[in-house]
Amino acid sequence: MVLRLIAERWPLDEIVWFDTGWEFPQMLTHIDDLERYIGRPITRLRPERPYTYWMLERPVVARTGLNKGTVHRIGNGWPSARRRWCTCKKIDTLGRHARDAVCYIGIAADEQHRCDRKALREYGRIPRFPLVEWGMTEADCLAYCYERGFRWGGLYEHFSRVSCFCCPLQSLADLRALRHEYPALWAQMMAWDEQMGETNRGFHHRKTVRDLDRRFACEDRQRGLFDQEG
Repeated sequence: MVLRLIAERWPLDEIVWFDTGWEFPQMLTHIDDLERYIGRPITRLRPERPYTYWMLERPVVARTGLNKGTVHRIGNGWPSARRRWCTCKKIDTLGRHARDAVCYIGIAADEQHRCDRKALREYGRIPRFPLVEWGMTEADCLAYCYERGFRWGGLYEHFSRVSCFCCPLQSLADLRALRHEYPALWAQMMAWDEQMGETNRGFHHRKTVRDLDRRFACEDRQRGLFDQEG
């Protein structure tokens, strides 16, 4: 989106990117590469506290029940489809930064359903969706960037889409790829999973990272047996 906005000389006062702190190292390098390529600064926003604080350390006060008003859990736990506290922190930060501004949002033409979400119109922002206006799908966007030399360190060769490396909303296929291709990041997820202890409400469809690790390890063993037989 940014590359085409600049190429077609759309008004563009500031380019903003939100660093969750859970980004793939290759994505951080990509942002630096993009900045050099376009010759313009990219504003990097960050959450007021590290995401690990909200996930593992924040005192959670009960809002209802017998324990109302007291701390009943430490940490929000892993985000989920119903507990997307990570996305809320991102939207809040971007909203405060871009209050009353016209904002170009990089939603592709094949995900237009996201354009109607209330969160995109909070804080007085005026959203525009150039990729939708251009009719560019996610595949079109990837091809457009590849043609200009951007590769994201090979991330899109392993994953169907790229967000936070530890996003629980990833597909099982992407989580398998993460464990196989980026074992250090998988180990970090395992460590966070263990820190939650009894308050761990699951990572992916009520399964913990440890559960998934056992499943993937079993699949690897089975695959190894089939390879030997072949």
